Amino acid sequence: MDLTGKRVLVVGSGISGVAATELLKKQQVEVVLFDGNKNLDIEALQQKAPVFSDMEIILGDLSEEVMDTLGLVILSPGVPTDLPMVNALREKEIPIWGEIELAYFFAKGKIVAITGTNGKTTTTALTGEIMANYFADVKVVGNIGIPYTSVAADTTEETVTVAEISSFQLETTHEFAPAVSAILNITPDHLDRHHTMEAYIEAKERVTAKQKETDTCVLNYEDEVLREFGKQLHTKVLFFSSRQKLEHGLYLDGEQIFYADEHGTQLVIHVDELNILGLHNYENVMAAVGMALSIGVPMDKIVEVLKRFQAVEHRIEYVTEKRGVKFYNDSKGTNPDAAIKGILAMNRPTYLIGGGYDKASEYDEWIESFGGKVRKLVLIGQTREKIAECARKHGFNDIVLCDSLEDAIDVCYENAKDGEAVLLSPACASWGMFKNYEQRGDIFKEYVRGLRE
Repeated sequence: MDLTGKRVLVVGSGISGVAATELLKKQQVEVVLFDGNKNLDIEALQQKAPVFSDMEIILGDLSEEVMDTLGLVILSPGVPTDLPMVNALREKEIPIWGEIELAYFFAKGKIVAITGTNGKTTTTALTGEIMANYFADVKVVGNIGIPYTSVAADTTEETVTVAEISSFQLETTHEFAPAVSAILNITPDHLDRHHTMEAYIEAKERVTAKQKETDTCVLNYEDEVLREFGKQLHTKVLFFSSRQKLEHGLYLDGEQIFYADEHGTQLVIHVDELNILGLHNYENVMAAVGMALSIGVPMDKIVEVLKRFQAVEHRIEYVTEKRGVKFYNDSKGTNPDAAIKGILAMNRPTYLIGGGYDKASEYDEWIESFGGKVRKLVLIGQTREKIAECARKHGFNDIVLCDSLEDAIDVCYENAKDGEAVLLSPACASWGMFKNYEQRGDIFKEYVRGLRE
């Protein structure tokens, strides 16, 4: 698409909207900002984000007259694609892109794209470190906190971009074609947005839609949906498995990770040499190794990084020890499947803090994963009653309902004994009580570190 002379509407004034607007303005494209919040203070917004100065800003409603002037619409990831306004734009056959598609349009070099329900941030951070250990120009972007649009103009043909991409972002991709993609796993999440599991799966699988036969997709062999999906792909497929040996791919055998191909089998690393805990993290490691090998990084350069890589902040992150009680921050456990992995990684009796915003999740499997390890379930947020009811249904009755995260921490600390742990792993989004999961985790860490011995 040639954007020359086109009037582009950016929907959403948050981080994604700012970065998209900056990129478009750099390319001398006419930009109009729209935000559905009619009470937004435009002057305050422009002070906070000067890029919105000297441009048209529309709040509240988008008229048909304005729609008819547009050549392209850029949706921020948080904007649902089935809003009446978006449907009206679609009916007028105005192209609708997301930030990933926009960045890809202007970017150069190779892109490695990582999606999945859980493990994306850890895998993206690890993959980015591996790439940076070998390639001269590496960008790590996407849902990890840096918009792809904010670096796209700075890429060259030599750049390798590693991107964490959510289902929300994939909904609005069209020509996006990574050299290497990975889908780590698919379990129920964001059903309040996607409505059906089928739509959620379809969004995740879009990461491969425009890949070429010479490109690679890395998939989790133990995920039944992905195992079947791999049979249909036109790209090269590289599987990883945490349960069985593969003739071609990466697999965990006991406490060792191996890579097998047509040349034979080689040991990658013993898990004791890693600094991250849990089976799910060994899967993340295998996915990262698979992507790095697929783009040409030598094994010795990969292993150097594996041995020094530390856990990502807010993902089963060790915080401190007080009176012999260890505290772990797993605020990024924003759905039941992620929270299960948090529980499984614990190697001592655990006081578990859960609850938050309701994303229409079910909590049965999470409760069932406690396996005698959870001493007390301390619940906060919108879902606390729903989770408590689910826990009682499964025979778990040691439950405390609290009004704040600080109260929940106090309850855990008052009860936990030397040799036990306190784990914040909410199985829910942070919205309603916190700005995001990072803020929730930061508050947890600050309060815990201030507890008296």
